Order: sequence, then structure tokens, then C-alpha cells
Amino acid sequence: MGQFQIGDGKGPLAVAPCLSADVILPRQPGRLAIGRQPLIVIGASTGGTEALRVLLTALPERMPAILIAQHMPEMFTKTFAARLDSLCKLRVKEAEDGERVMADTVYIAPGHSHLVVKPCHSVGYAVSLSQGSPVNRHRPSVDVLFRSAANVAGRNALGVILTGMGRDGAQGLLELKEAGAYNLAQDEASCVVFGMPKEAIALNAAHEVLPIGAIAGKLVALAAQRAAHS
Repeated sequence: MGQFQIGDGKGPLAVAPCLSADVILPRQPGRLAIGRQPLIVIGASTGGTEALRVLLTALPERMPAILIAQHMPEMFTKTFAARLDSLCKLRVKEAEDGERVMADTVYIAPGHSHLVVKPCHSVGYAVSLSQGSPVNRHRPSVDVLFRSAANVAGRNALGVILTGMGRDGAQGLLELKEAGAYNLAQDEASCVVFGMPKEAIALNAAHEVLPIGAIAGKLVALAAQRAAHS
């Protein structure tokens, strides 16, 4: 789908194309899945900063690695990560290209890049940052993060989609489910905007729909189950 033009009475305006995750990485479920550690991936947009605060501050100091794509301008993501780090038992940081993904750590996508999880040797995962085209008109895109986790973690992944406008993350959550992941969606009552979870639920991509206050406890239980079978 290419660019198209709309008139505003003063001349045409270019509208950015709405691209899929295909422009960043192919879908390869299971082909790259050499990591066996549990991995949590979370996507959020409008209202997500507060939802993430509620969720992350309720988690204990021992958890699988957590990777987050939050739609946010690049000048704010580093400060946002530092603020969460000061509030949470887990370590929270802005993700850096090439770094090893470690347990008990939360990685926030920089506002200028897609966050991609990739295999790291034979035992785990690493971070890759991409400044490729926006996906669903967003960079970072939740669909990109979720697809990468479906590719490399598969059934060892847990997916969470939180409050946000639009549909970014819905298709990616479905790909996670089809790869064997277990997925949670935030419920309408606790969302600022129900768009992203609603789209994912419509695709039957979520196993459970929960209020934001119940998601942390469910993740703890699910992570314990994944760890016991890894």
C-alpha cells in the first residue's frame, strides 16, 4: 500500500502508508526458537505509561526478562525507564542494541527504534534495534516486538497488550498465540483507550482479558509455570 494524497483546501497532503511488520522482519515461527528461557513481551500506547507503572511496580524482584514497546517520543523513553527503575523491584532500562537479555530486567524500546528480540548463541536472547520504516505508523511498533518474540521464543513467551489507540499489536499477539505463547489483554473498564486490546480480542489472540490490577499476579503464576517446564 503506497502513499496517497488528501486535499485540505490548500493543496495535497502526503499520508504515510500503514505498513505491516513484514517490512522489518519475516514471520518465521519456530525456525529461530533456540532460546528456552521464559520471556514476557508487552505492548501499550495511549494510557500505557500509567498502566505500565501499575503492572511493573506490582511484580517481584525475580521475573523473566520483560521487553516493552510503548508508543512514546524518543526524548521521553530514557526518562520514563529511569522513573520506573526508581519505583520497581526489577531493574528497568532503555534497551540498547546488541545487549544480552537478562532475567529480572525490563527493557523499554527507545522512542526512535523498533525493539526486536533475537537468538543469542544457544542459551538465550539479545536485543536488536531497528530504525526501519514505521509499522502501523509507529516506531517502536508492538507488532514488530511481538513477531520477533513469536519467532524466537514461541511457547516460552508470554504476551500482554495494554491500553492504546489503534490496532498495533493485535496481529502480533495472534502470531504469538499461534506460536504457542500465552497471552493477556487489558480489559475495557481499566483501559484509557480500549482500541488495541479490543482489536486483539476480536482476533481471538488473547487467552484471558483482565483488569490492569490483576495482570501482574497472573504473569507471576504463568512465569513460574514456564520456568518449571523450561
